[in-house]
Amino acid sequence: MNRIDDGRPGRREAALVLLDALESGTRARAAAGTPTPTCVGITGAPGSGKSTLLDALVRALRRSGETVGIVAVDPSSRRSGGALLGDRARVRSGAHDPGVFLRSMAARDHLGGLADATWASVAVLAAVFDRVFVETVGVGQSETEIADLADTLLFVAQPGAGDVLQFMKAGVLEHPDVFAVNKADLGPAAERTASELATGLALSSRGRSTWTPPVLLVSAQDGRGIDALLDVLSAHREHLHVSGEATERRARGREALVSNALERRYGSYGVERLGGRPAVCARVREAPEVSGFALVLALGREIEAALGRAASAADDAARP
Repeated sequence: MNRIDDGRPGRREAALVLLDALESGTRARAAAGTPTPTCVGITGAPGSGKSTLLDALVRALRRSGETVGIVAVDPSSRRSGGALLGDRARVRSGAHDPGVFLRSMAARDHLGGLADATWASVAVLAAVFDRVFVETVGVGQSETEIADLADTLLFVAQPGAGDVLQFMKAGVLEHPDVFAVNKADLGPAAERTASELATGLALSSRGRSTWTPPVLLVSAQDGRGIDALLDVLSAHREHLHVSGEATERRARGREALVSNALERRYGSYGVERLGGRPAVCARVREAPEVSGFALVLALGREIEAALGRAASAADDAARP
């Protein structure tokens, strides 16, 4: 994981080759009918108890013998640029457990809610662990990139988080597959928030999915609803498999991976050398057998070649 997070030019290509091999192996296991790990994204406003709830989920999964890999995207320090590592203090279940691995990452001012290396880190962890969790910095319309990465998106709300209109304005009803109102031990306040979420979901559009997102009351403090939440996460995984939505969802995620990576590295001007974002997505769909990471490498080389030709043409035109 240190290797794939190394942004130096000479190391970046080697990291993409490694990631290509990992993704190809995962794809081969899926084609052979071997169960592949699912990625659960956890998002919610700061203070909703995401990390504490994740700790409770990890403890329950370890009791059943499952191994867990976690990517926790923390806010960046403005002074050093590093992660504040707050999740390491709250997710304590893996401190001395070889079946749990937690990696903190700095958001580094990235507005998608994920660090640049999160996608790659999930590919690494999925090759090793039974379950993979990704916890984002926050929630809202600018943190929806996790919806492209995760197989299941869990939204964690806290009691008194707002009414129906506030949830709709924040854009939190459009993407999550499961809603959990944490701190249910607070009683009526938690129940009111769960009711507001259920009402908002009834009014919102969910696209083509046939899955109806449930709203659960949970308490990471006393363990209430944790087993029920794990059952729902497993039910959604089964739904994705039976309905075929898993294939469609991962295809969309693959397009987002490639497009976002190219835009971050070369900007919109560079991506336009390939015909823009729609053309990039079309290229991804045309090569289903090639991993997203290999496509990032190949299309990046095409952009660099096009930029080089444009620079040469500009130099020629400038000569007297």
